[in-house]
Parts: sequence; C-alpha cells; structure tokens
Amino acid sequence: MASINSVTGPIDSADLGFTLMHEHVLVAASGLTQSYPDLLGQNYESRAIDCLKKAKANGIDTMLDATTFDLGRDPRLLQRVAAASGVNLINVTGWWLDVPRFMHGVGANQMADEFIRDLTEGFRGTDIKAGMLKCAADFEGVTPPLETMARAVARAHVQTGVPIMVHSYPTGQVGRRQIQIFREEGVDLSRVKIDHCNDTTDTEYLQWILDQGCFLGLDRYPGRHVSPHMRTVTLKRLIDMGYGERLCPSHDCICLHIHNEQADGSIETEHVFQRSNPDQFLYMQRHVIPDLLAMGASEQDIHMLFVDNPRRLFEGR
Repeated sequence: MASINSVTGPIDSADLGFTLMHEHVLVAASGLTQSYPDLLGQNYESRAIDCLKKAKANGIDTMLDATTFDLGRDPRLLQRVAAASGVNLINVTGWWLDVPRFMHGVGANQMADEFIRDLTEGFRGTDIKAGMLKCAADFEGVTPPLETMARAVARAHVQTGVPIMVHSYPTGQVGRRQIQIFREEGVDLSRVKIDHCNDTTDTEYLQWILDQGCFLGLDRYPGRHVSPHMRTVTLKRLIDMGYGERLCPSHDCICLHIHNEQADGSIETEHVFQRSNPDQFLYMQRHVIPDLLAMGASEQDIHMLFVDNPRRLFEGR
C-alpha cells in the first residue's frame, strides 16, 4: 500500500477503486479562472461538479487530473469539485508543452526543486499537494526546453519516488528518446506511464515500451485519426500478448474549456471537446468496456485495467 496525495488530502492506494488515469477537469491558460473566468461559460464550477457526480454515480471513484501549471491548473477549484462530487482527484506537477521563451534558461535542478515543493509542501499559496509528476513532448520531439522539464521531472522522481506520467507522440516514437533521458537520470521505469499510446496501432513499438518496464496510457477515447474500435482492438491485443497488468485506459477528457465566439457573434453553449465526446467521463463504461467484453475480455480483465493497474503504478509493484 502507498499514501497518495489527492487534492482533498492523502488517500491509501488500496482505496483508489475504479480509476481513470488521464483526465482533465479544466484545460485553459494559466490563471484564467482568476482573471477571465467568464470565458469558461456560465456556472462552470457547478457544471464540473455535476459532471463528476455523474461519473461517481456510474462507478468512477478516482481520476488523475493531468492539468499542469501551463494547462491552467487551479488547485482550489479541483479541491472544491472533488469534495462536492465525491470523486478522488489526484493532480500532477511538472510541465506540458508550453515552455515560454523567458524560461528557456531555467535549469533542470531549479525546476526539480519547484516540482518537489509541489509534492511535499503544496502548490504555492495552498496546502494542496500534487500526487504525480508529468512531462511532455510531441511531434517536434524532445526539444531543449522540454528536455529540461523531462530531466527536472526525473530528478524530482528520484528524490521522492513519486511516479511519472508522460505526454508522448507514438506516431513519431518519441517515447524512445524520453525513456533514454529517464535511463540517464536513474528513473525507475516501472514507475513511468507513457501516455497517448492508443494514438497508434503499432503494437511492435508499444511492446518495446512495455519491455522497458513502463506502463502504457491508452488514454485517448474516442480520439482522432485512430477509430475508437481500433483503439480497443489494440488494447485487447496487448492483453492477449500478456501485457495486461501494465495498461491504463482512459479518455483524456476535458470537462471545462473556453467557450468560443461563433461567426454570428454568439457564444457556443458547449465547447469543442464536449461536442466530440458527449459521454465525457462515461465513454469508457458506455462503449469501451462493452466492446472489450464482446472481444472476449473478462470481468477480471476490466478490474485489472481500472482498479489493479493504477494501484500497482502508485505502489511500485
């Protein structure tokens, strides 16, 4: 068992329950909820609470909220939403893709210190602590600023033992370079989850990641470019190949996002991500799990994917 920082306080890994390992209550610009909250639409906090209450009522106990500072993290909002909905929310520290140029001279040790503070003391001005580390790279590969953040996350992991989630770009096999950096920094790869891996059906590449000891985040549903069905076919294929104990399906769903102005001057009532996935956090229960069962997966497999595997990643076993 392990103690995990949730936004409402520490929870035991044995109490995670049914867990989605890559979701977002909010994605926006940093500080937007304080400076320009109306861009999120009316009653945004109550809408988030209602959304997570529906998730809780349908058996979702815990979500890993992957929103970093540069994605608009608002720890107090997450705390209120978690308390009102009953869903455990575990927030990350680290960095996504938007490293502003005025930070390009900041070093990995500097950022590691900041991330460790988020994990051990709380996000600045709060006592709300992060429960996981995050770094990222995308189609451009691991650029120098993103390498700094990856090494900072790795060093924070080595000092704290907290696991790492990694935004990656499987089409370009960017995970190979990310894993190389982690090896150089002494990261325990069994505590690393490489995400967005169901953006490809290349099981040879995914098997390579798994053979390094990492978990896979198969966390884009319904997603683009690869159909939802083929994403689930790939998931089932990896289970059949014997890798089921290190797979973490999820949505990368965004509950709150900016509502854009339309050509006629009106403001959209639903943001674009909600329109593309009206089921939101329930897509897994309504579509993916039934498809998996129809493909021959067992109820034990479902428990493994959504209960056992998240716990195993946090516990380091």
